[in-house]
Amino acid sequence: MGTGTVDNQRTAVDGLRLVVRALVYAVLGGAALLTIATVASVLGPMLALDLYTPPVAAWWTVFTAIAVQGVPFLLLGTVVSAAIGAFVPERVFSRLLPRNQALAVPVAGAAGVVLPGCECASVPVAGSLMRRGVAPAAALAFLLSAPAINPVVLVATSVAFPGQPEMVLGRLVASLATAVVMGWLWARFGRAEWLRMPGRHTGPSAFGPRAFTAGLQHDFLHAGGFLVLGAAAAATFNIAVPRSVLDLFTGSPWLSVLLLALLAVVLCVCSEADAFVAASLSGFSPTARLAFLVVGPMVDLKLIALQAGTFGRSFAVRFSSATWVVAVVSSVLVGWWLL
Repeated sequence: MGTGTVDNQRTAVDGLRLVVRALVYAVLGGAALLTIATVASVLGPMLALDLYTPPVAAWWTVFTAIAVQGVPFLLLGTVVSAAIGAFVPERVFSRLLPRNQALAVPVAGAAGVVLPGCECASVPVAGSLMRRGVAPAAALAFLLSAPAINPVVLVATSVAFPGQPEMVLGRLVASLATAVVMGWLWARFGRAEWLRMPGRHTGPSAFGPRAFTAGLQHDFLHAGGFLVLGAAAAATFNIAVPRSVLDLFTGSPWLSVLLLALLAVVLCVCSEADAFVAASLSGFSPTARLAFLVVGPMVDLKLIALQAGTFGRSFAVRFSSATWVVAVVSSVLVGWWLL
């Protein structure tokens, strides 16, 4: 009896050490990425010699901004993802979500308020939910709603648009509607061959501290590479398109909505900061700025890259395209109603 108690204590201590070690490695890894990105942004243009030009310096600035914004929330998402996969039994999700997939989608979409992170965090969490047996339609609804309707984002929006509660309400309604509609569309028309399901961990370490460590290392390194790829693509687009082109669209309400919806895709602004960017675009209509706020957390270059790496390129192309259309339509309808 005494020996069994000692063994249990040793197991608990070993498990705690593994968890602490994994968290330390993850924090150090995120800090290292931030340090590298910051040093590169400062020294990169100086070391480029002949390549040291204002466009190159601007590229480094945009790339660093996206990476610095994304890495902390990516770290948060991978920690949550690993914790779900390692410590939460599958039966928990089967109890929390309705068995009817049509009802599970809005419940999962509304549950997006519990994760105060951006789109970088939602992808690994959604993948972990699928591994734990959650229906893809419900997990995808959560993926879209989590970065758009959490309290941090809504508070930031209210600060960016003081005295305009209709903008906060419009963002909440349009974003949640987009997430639920996309979940229902996937439940009705989605095909299994379009979605590469995240691998399910098996073996003796499929549950517990060792599974947490393995899942955290895999998700952070895997998603981090695609975050860097998306940040580089967004920085390139920002530098390649002249600002004079953007000014041509401000005169038309419809073109301005489409322009800001496209701009949200390429700017890759974190959902906690995009409201301040939208507020600065005072030359555009409120509906156009609402479209920027709704589309950005759901469809941008780094998110498409993360989805392609996690769920497959075929899924990312189809799902992102459909999400963009639904988000624009939802923004226009809600803007016409509230704004």
